[in-house]
Amino acid sequence: MSAPVLLVRSDNVGDVLLAGPAVRAVAAHEREVVLLAGPRGRAGAELLPGVDRVVEWCVPWIDPEPGAVDPAQVRRFVELIGSIGPRAALVFTSFHQSALPLALLLRMAGVGWIGAISEDYPGSLLDLRHRVEGDPPESERALSLARAAGYAPPPGDDGGLAVRRPLPDVSGLVGEPGYVVLHPGATAPARQWPTEHCAAAVRALAAAGHRVVVTGAPQEKARTALVAGEDGLDLGGRTDLAGLGAVLDGADVVVAPNTGPAHLAAAVGTPVVSLFAPVVPAERWSPHGVPVELLGDQGAPCRGTRARDCPVPGHPCLAGVGPDEVLRAVERLRGAVRCES
Repeated sequence: MSAPVLLVRSDNVGDVLLAGPAVRAVAAHEREVVLLAGPRGRAGAELLPGVDRVVEWCVPWIDPEPGAVDPAQVRRFVELIGSIGPRAALVFTSFHQSALPLALLLRMAGVGWIGAISEDYPGSLLDLRHRVEGDPPESERALSLARAAGYAPPPGDDGGLAVRRPLPDVSGLVGEPGYVVLHPGATAPARQWPTEHCAAAVRALAAAGHRVVVTGAPQEKARTALVAGEDGLDLGGRTDLAGLGAVLDGADVVVAPNTGPAHLAAAVGTPVVSLFAPVVPAERWSPHGVPVELLGDQGAPCRGTRARDCPVPGHPCLAGVGPDEVLRAVERLRGAVRCES
């Protein structure tokens, strides 16, 4: 049996999901695909079609809250990759991340061929130094690296996001499909819609006749309870990522900031009202491959700062979006879906 190919996407769940089309392209040509993910993205890696095995390592130059570089951990990582024995590797990164430190470790582990997107001179660390012009959507950027390495998508693959199916049965939690999901949280506070706006949107959606489900991670349970109030169903902390995918799959529309669950909604084919803070460019990071209503001032002073905490008093890029605007966006998306069907 031929040696596996190693693919790397070592940041958050949403980033991993956006690499999905590239992963499928490689998997269409290889017998075994191993995906290296960080602890924040592993659950997303487990959902990707085409992945045969997931390994985890917290990459110190990628993780937003890294620990100190531990030489012993680095040696164990090199030994782990050496034990897997990949014959080749593709390192997927965002535009602000460097693939070269990991390429060095992969070389030390004996990986004979490595490809990555890199503006920096790689010396002997890369066999394929791929460059991307412009600012394409992140999933297309990753797919361009796979293509450059010789991995064309399989016939019939539309390049959209996807997850493994079947997803869990969540009817005991949410009942029948046909509701609106509001996901208030995001990993960076600068990307969150104000809590009071979220709660008002739940009330407005419910008053307009929508069944509303509020989702969130276990550490967000206090916030989801406040947002759901008496009008929404609070699922904060009640699902794993696959279960959340199933909840989003049953929704007519998902309302979410720029965060992993917005990309998970796209991966299950559900339209998204994207409350998008322009700290990163929407043309690259908004939900891909599904109908999207993009809300938020994309020209706000925080534009392009990549700030985790809002640098502008009053958080104007999202605080200026009202619940009624979200309600109208939800109804436009629902109407568009009905017209298509």
